[in-house]
Amino acid sequence: MGNQINSSSDSPSRFYQSAPELPNPWAAGSAIGRALRARVTEEQWSEFQTELQAFGERVPREIERLGLEAERDIPVLVQYDAWGNRIDEIRTSHAWTELDAIAAREGMVAIGYERKHGPASRLLQFAKLALFHPASAFYTCPLAMTDGAARVIELSGVPALKDHAFKHLTSRTPGEFWTSGQWMTERSGGSDVSGTEVTARFEGGTWRLYGDKWFTSATTSQMAMVLARVESGAGQGGSTPGGLTLFYVELRDARGRLNGIRVNRLKDKLGTKALPTAELSLEGVPAMMVGNPGEGVKRVAGLLNVTRLYNSICCVGSMARGLQLMTSYAVERRAFGRLIADQPLHIETLATMRARAAASTELVFHAVELMGKEECGLATKEESQQLRILTPLTKLYTAREAIANASETIESFGGAGYIENTGVPRLLRDAQVFPIWEGTTNVLSLDTLRAMAKDGALQPLVADLAGRLKGVPTSLPKARIERRLAALVHHAKKKASASPDSQQQSARDFSLALAETAAGVLLLERAVTDATAGLAASRFIGVIGEWIAREDDIGAIDLASAKKLALESL
Repeated sequence: MGNQINSSSDSPSRFYQSAPELPNPWAAGSAIGRALRARVTEEQWSEFQTELQAFGERVPREIERLGLEAERDIPVLVQYDAWGNRIDEIRTSHAWTELDAIAAREGMVAIGYERKHGPASRLLQFAKLALFHPASAFYTCPLAMTDGAARVIELSGVPALKDHAFKHLTSRTPGEFWTSGQWMTERSGGSDVSGTEVTARFEGGTWRLYGDKWFTSATTSQMAMVLARVESGAGQGGSTPGGLTLFYVELRDARGRLNGIRVNRLKDKLGTKALPTAELSLEGVPAMMVGNPGEGVKRVAGLLNVTRLYNSICCVGSMARGLQLMTSYAVERRAFGRLIADQPLHIETLATMRARAAASTELVFHAVELMGKEECGLATKEESQQLRILTPLTKLYTAREAIANASETIESFGGAGYIENTGVPRLLRDAQVFPIWEGTTNVLSLDTLRAMAKDGALQPLVADLAGRLKGVPTSLPKARIERRLAALVHHAKKKASASPDSQQQSARDFSLALAETAAGVLLLERAVTDATAGLAASRFIGVIGEWIAREDDIGAIDLASAKKLALESL
């Protein structure tokens, strides 16, 4: 994709379709602008607009070109040099290196930790990420893990890490800026880290890690956060108990060679082709413990809170990209005697997509706003509880929406949307990773149940949504969303005394509906002062309709029947 027009002057009767043009995504991203403006001061808005407008100009003319180059020149693994020495060098394109430099200079991670604008710093940072992501060949993946690692180190209280690694992770200087990997997944299970087999041994005065990691994204980073199981009695003086623990690892030694790490192969993935993802063997790599033994899951949770919201803002950026392409194509492509922008059914489709994307955008920026407040110590207890439940809800919901948006974008181009070198199919291939990274839809639905049961997070969220609805006039469709919210609360109360299996069986439907309802309330609130948001809110709430628990429907089935049906082919 780019600002190129495909045409021919061979004959006036020969037709060649123009390629869609990519605009400055900030100028075109009205939903992102609305969501940001509503959450910052006038002074901040003026400053943010200037920065985002300038950055948006770079996206179609510079960053897009680098992203396309990185996609064409994908990473390769060179395991041996010419003399037979094992080197395990992952070679990436020049463009990938340039994207790293841009990310550093633009403060894509640093903005969140400089906190120049207090809690609103995260809002500026995530707005910038939304513009950067669709053009960046998924360089946002290493940025997400870098930001998550920075937050873990910031909270860790380990001086050696804060004085060294943290400064690199939050630097704006190319060459000094580091990215971080996140090595959790093993063959024994993705999200189920209880099966972790990588072990930590205390040898020669330092911790060393042994075992295999099955998925390691951004494997060209300078450091990584690694989950490992401390061997029983393996601590200093033999006093450390066994348990899952988080470790800090630097990948290379003083000579720049991998230090106790073997790269077995690169993954051949459906999408995210420019992003190096590898299978590793850890063969005594030196490591530093982060926190106390057995605190690994707790520490990782702090990292995932950041990366899940990165996943969500990338979804919003991807949806915005799809809409930009669709709109550009609609005002150029003619069918049945007129532009498809003048075809009523196509306009209906595009309007509904914009409404759904606007709802997702409001949901993400609301969660980011809460994250900024919590990190600055300004969140109330209730706001922290809301953030706890909104983080998995926002991630699971926006991931599903991003896939639907990408699929609809391809369809809107007809046959051209199915042709690889138009660049359109990549939207769908890349979007499919969103509901997988940082927890699948089902895993996050179960996390939502934990947030409700252990953190009491549902009540503050419902109270906040109800409070926002009080300020919405009856001229807007708030009655339907109020009924929807009430139905969800009723369902939650009924399920509270049910068996764990029964709760889990309905967790997915409930979580998606709750996220969708929260998005609808936030979009309604925006509609009070913005006419375009009012159009989006009315359409979105009309599309999502009422909510009825699946077990209350006529076709509801119990768990035993569901299992019989699900496993029918066996």
